[in-house]
Amino acid sequence: MSETPASSAPRYEDDIYEDAANWHVNTGDEKIHAKRVTGHWRKLKWFTHSVWLVFFLGPFLRWDGHQAVLFDIPGRQFHIFDLTILPQDVWMLSLVLLFFAMLLAAVTSIAGRVYCGFFCFQTIWTDVFTWIENRIEGVPAKRRKLEEGPWTGEKFRKLGFKWFLWLVISVLTGISFVSWFTDSLQLWKDLFTGQASGTAYFVVALFTVGTFVLAGRLREQACFWLCPYARIQGVMYDQETILPTYDFHRGEPRGRLKKGKVPEGQGDCIDCKQCVAVCPTGIDIRMGQQEGCITCSLCIDACDAVMEKIGKPKGLIRYASLDEMEGKKQLPLYKRPRPLIYLTILTLAFSGIIYGLTHLGSIELGVLHERAPLFVQLSDGSIQNKYRIKILNKTDKNFQVRITATGIDGMQLKGAEKPLTTRKGDDTSYTLYITPPASSIHDERTPITFTATNVADPTQQATYESMFFAPR
Repeated sequence: MSETPASSAPRYEDDIYEDAANWHVNTGDEKIHAKRVTGHWRKLKWFTHSVWLVFFLGPFLRWDGHQAVLFDIPGRQFHIFDLTILPQDVWMLSLVLLFFAMLLAAVTSIAGRVYCGFFCFQTIWTDVFTWIENRIEGVPAKRRKLEEGPWTGEKFRKLGFKWFLWLVISVLTGISFVSWFTDSLQLWKDLFTGQASGTAYFVVALFTVGTFVLAGRLREQACFWLCPYARIQGVMYDQETILPTYDFHRGEPRGRLKKGKVPEGQGDCIDCKQCVAVCPTGIDIRMGQQEGCITCSLCIDACDAVMEKIGKPKGLIRYASLDEMEGKKQLPLYKRPRPLIYLTILTLAFSGIIYGLTHLGSIELGVLHERAPLFVQLSDGSIQNKYRIKILNKTDKNFQVRITATGIDGMQLKGAEKPLTTRKGDDTSYTLYITPPASSIHDERTPITFTATNVADPTQQATYESMFFAPR
């Protein structure tokens, strides 16, 4: 947290500044072995972790005889239940990316790095890996002893078993990723019979190695040095952003318990360092807001447990803003410009996505008028225009469409006397001719409307406005 105003600076500020000056970022020289802690925020983390079960189980969800969600890159089609999104609808992808970018910005400006602490795959996989490590090797002290000790049979057994479980999770992560881009059931069969493509094996291997190294070996170093969001989210804070914060007014001057009680004149912080012991990045929250804080809130659980044991009120470490720590009134959300701007863009992007999804349609029609020549005068004196039409079938089934045209009385549409076949998920082109009676042509340019209607389902149709050209 920033400096205390000089007018209200406590006498212990020199000690705080000295500690801050000696503080350093863990550059990987010492491996962080965070203590496991129970509490409200730990339960919430396990709940948010479970969201990622969709990543593993989602590809196996079937819908109408096929995979419910399939990002078919070779076929240039995204299938989401009954929706088929083609490259022509890629503008919606931009809105989806904008939506999540603004969601990240809005949440960060309000409550800090909530994504990093509760939803980030790096945080979650690391948490699961360290949970396995804790179950096999024991508490942090035992893990450090095992790590620093000589190679014995016990060390080989424990580390081997731990690495085996890490490897299984890493392989499942790689296979699950690939499963979103190809039929998941067929992928599992092909992988274990040696019939999968080289690309599939490469991507699975890449994600296996990446998951094992990032979550098992680098851990917090990935957050410090590899992840750009740590820097990006840091600049989204302001005076009103609520973050896990140490209440230095209440906690200082810190000191040890004496005869099981906090001595008179001493702050509530008993310097037990439990907040540091449970931190997955190894920071000391009492030194103020730091780059390494991923807002996981485990320090709050640890501190609340200690306060409960010594008979002090909880909340020595709690979610609070800089304004609250400085005794200022917290502004309501509707008076904070930055979150309001983020939320406005977020709403617009979401509205665009909903509009796009509800207006995708099953058919898209395009009409290109022949330019050379614009028209042809036939032997009987009538005028004929040539058109090239493209019918985009956005479904996963072939079907037939009926083409009609309106705009000039009595005109004949040649080339579409019978329903035309369209290929699933693809463009189908046809050449058509329009010939109206000479008596119905009054202008050099006359608007006409083409309509493509699904024969099997007349509610599915698309229109396109074009022009009919005639001599002066």
